[in-house]
This record gives sequence, C-alpha cells and structure tokens, in this order.
Amino acid sequence: QVSAALKEGHVTPTKLCQRCLALIKSTKFLNAYITVAEETALKQAEESEKRYKRGQPLGVLDGIPIAVKDNFNTAGIETTCASNMLKGYISPYNATVVQKLLDQGAVLLGKTNLDEFAMGSGSTDGVFGPVRNPWSYSRQYKEKSISKSHSEDEESNWVITGGSSGGSAAAVSSFTCFAALGSDTGGSTRNPAAHCGVVGLKPTYGLISRHGLIPLVNSMDVPGILTRCVDDAAVVLGSLAGHDPKDSTTIQDNFKPFELPSLPDVSKLSIGIPKEYHAPGLSSEILALWSKAADLFKNAGAKVIEVSLPHTRYSIVCYHVLCTAEVASNMARFDGLEYGHRSDMNKSTESMYAATRREGFNDVVRGRILSGNYFLLKQNYENYFIKAQKVRRLIANDFLKVFGSGVDILLTPTTLSDAVPYREFIKEDNRTRSAQDDILTQAANMAGLPAINVPTALSERGLPVGLQFIGRSFQEKQLLTAAKWFEKQVKFPMIQLEEVKRHSHDIFQHQKSASFS
Repeated sequence: QVSAALKEGHVTPTKLCQRCLALIKSTKFLNAYITVAEETALKQAEESEKRYKRGQPLGVLDGIPIAVKDNFNTAGIETTCASNMLKGYISPYNATVVQKLLDQGAVLLGKTNLDEFAMGSGSTDGVFGPVRNPWSYSRQYKEKSISKSHSEDEESNWVITGGSSGGSAAAVSSFTCFAALGSDTGGSTRNPAAHCGVVGLKPTYGLISRHGLIPLVNSMDVPGILTRCVDDAAVVLGSLAGHDPKDSTTIQDNFKPFELPSLPDVSKLSIGIPKEYHAPGLSSEILALWSKAADLFKNAGAKVIEVSLPHTRYSIVCYHVLCTAEVASNMARFDGLEYGHRSDMNKSTESMYAATRREGFNDVVRGRILSGNYFLLKQNYENYFIKAQKVRRLIANDFLKVFGSGVDILLTPTTLSDAVPYREFIKEDNRTRSAQDDILTQAANMAGLPAINVPTALSERGLPVGLQFIGRSFQEKQLLTAAKWFEKQVKFPMIQLEEVKRHSHDIFQHQKSASFS
C-alpha cells in the first residue's frame, strides 16, 4: 500500500522518512533503537525521491523505511551488538542482507536494540537497557490492566518484547518502520514477533546470506524478517534470498522471488499437529487457540493429523550444548587486538586479554563462553558435544519422517504464554528464561527448516499471541501461502497506540493496515 502510495505520489519518500523519524522520537521510551541514522536516512530518501520523479524506482522497496538489528554490520553506522565490547565500532562494510536492501532503494532508519550478542529471549540484557513492548502502552492492554488507575503502577507494569530481536519487533509493531531485520538462532525472530503482534519469518538455513551477521551459532543462525503482514515478509524475502559467494553455506541455485496468491487455497494441504509441542507450561489460552486454528484448516478442507516428533523433549538440552560450544568458539575473536574494546591493563598480553573480556562482556556472555569451553574440553567432548550432534541429527530426522509421510506444514504454538511484565521476567536468570522461551522454536533451527510466526489473537490481558508454522526445507512459498490464508481468517487487530495515532494519522488514514505490498 505504501509502495503504491509512493508510486502514485500520495506521499514522497522524504515525507515518509521524516514521519518515521518523528515517530522514533515520540516512541523513544520503548528503547527500540540503539542508533538512529537520521542524516543517512534522509539522504537515502532524497535519492529515492529523485528516482520516483524520473519514473525509475528500483522496486517495491524503494523509499520504504526499514530498521536493522544491531548485530548486522553497516558501513558508516555503529554496530554494537548491545555490548561494551563493540561500543563505538563502525564496520568497513555492509552485511549482504543490508546491502541487498539498500540496492533495492530501502531507507535505513537505524539499528535496533537486542540482548547482548543476541544471547537472550527478552531483549532485556543489552548494555543499552531493556526494550519495552509497544503493546504495554496500547489501549487494548490498558483497558484490561487492573492497575490502570495508578500511573506509577503503569510505569512498572510494562511487558517485555521477547528476544533477542526485540528492538526490531518493537520498531515494526510501533509503526516506526515498515520492515526490520532480526536474527534467528533458536527463535530470536519468531519469539519477539509473537509477543509484539507482528509476522516473524525464519527462512530455511542457507536461503539467505549470513555474511556480515555477527555470528552467535554458525550452524543455526539465520537472518530473520519482521513485518506487519505475510505478504510483506514474502516481498522482503524475495529481495534477500539467493546465493552469496561470500557465504559458502548459501544455496547455489538462483532464487526466483514469488508473489503469494490473493486468494490462497489450503484445501489440498496436510497440516501436522506435533503432540510433543503440548509442552509443560503451555497456557490454556494458547492451547485453545492452537486447537481452534487446527479446526479452521479442517473446515477449509485441509487434512489435519496428529504427528509425533519423539526427540523434541531432548532438543532444548541439545540446543544448549551446541549453542554454548559455538558461542565459545565465536567469542574468541573479541580479544582486544583487532577491533572493539581494549583494556588499559598492560602487565602482559594474557592479562590484557582477560581484562578486555571481563570489561567487554556481560555475565550472560561470559557464562555461555564458560559453559561452551567446558563442553569442548578433551575429556567432555565425546560425552557432550558429539552426543549433542548425534541427537541433533535424530531431531532433524524426526522432521524428515513427518514431512516424508505426506505432511506439508506443522502447526505449533510459538510461545508458552503472552508477554510477561519486565519485573516478573527478571526474577529468573537468562539461562532459565532462554530454556523456557526457546522450547517451541529452537528445533526448527537445529533442523534448518523455515518457520513463521503469525499473530493470531489477543490474550485475556489484551496482549498478542501468535502461532508458528514450520515448513519443508526451501518450501517458503507453500509455508507463506498457508500463513497468509491463516492471517486472513484470524483478522488480528491493529495496535491502538495513542502516541502513534497522533503522528501517523495523515500517513495511514487511507489504509486499514500499514503494509507496503
């Protein structure tokens, strides 16, 4: 819709960019952005405007304001990973996905907040402070919130965004941008998408380049896409997917961008309901929604069957071992010599290394490095790392068997519950929270499968709840078609955010939803 408005001259790229920048300022309390690249964004918008005046836009994304999680390298704009270790670091190059968006004419507004080095599930552990969920300030939540009469209670009653891509999810949810990049290692795009009421797509491993994404777990990391509707996710995916000579894990084949059918049909699909995803701690609300969603597909003529993924119960432990082992390896590069923070300790090289890492990393990162190095010790390697790799293969084989039996798509919850208040969230340590919050999402990363969160309904507290669709490898079109059909059925309500309404009325008044496709 916005792309069409730009083509028809109803709004100019510069005006659109200025409105989004004004919204970023008025929603600064959300702490969604670490860096706002105002000057760069306005220059990019001016260039886009010139192209539109010549009648030569670069594509659907030309002039569209976007945001990027602050663990993707951006030339000329600080990349911090929300850590003291990289404060002030400016990369000499763009990540491939960032470059592809800029080549399509997208306007980069800034870098979004996250858990330090993307290690967390709440976007609460970064050095720049926690991200606040825009729904905390929505009319829907305020009307249901018991403590609405006390302003001091309202201030302490805000809920988390989920993580680790919470800044990107909050940015899209609060209308400050039209799409954002996240990263997804164990659910870091889908989890905040579910809590913030937006679409969160984790593509098949290898479909999108990881070059320039600061690595957490090389064998599971995937750039994620956050948008306000499924069609938009398909558009962004079409711009990003394909081989990259700088990333040997990307597919060799050319990727053909696809358009989703305007009237998707699911009657020929077989939908699997994995019984193991009825996990301990799953809220009764989400269980009921999951069941209703299955009925929607059944009533539309789809075949809905219960399936079993027997090794799911081992997946979170397996994920923890593999994740920390790769983290320990990846974090070794931050030694104070080549880039980033360097301690003043100069007694010896070893003391400088130790002091740099102590000052640069928070407890969460140091804890994961410690765990990972323990699992990789010579005496533990076979018992932990090798065993976890074998279990990972069994988990991937479970999915292969189910998809081989004729099932097209798996339907599961994305999270165990709706977003919890920040005060509640921080009562548990990061590792415990991550184990709880990743339980329904990380298996798709270990199997390298595409998965998407679709906002489904509001909980009794007036907060978003999403469901997850997991597809076959490289079958994004089928996955997104089913997700689009489901999105049309559930008609998820738009957030009613007073701060946004005041600023965005003139941009969005002719639109029912703010999408660009």
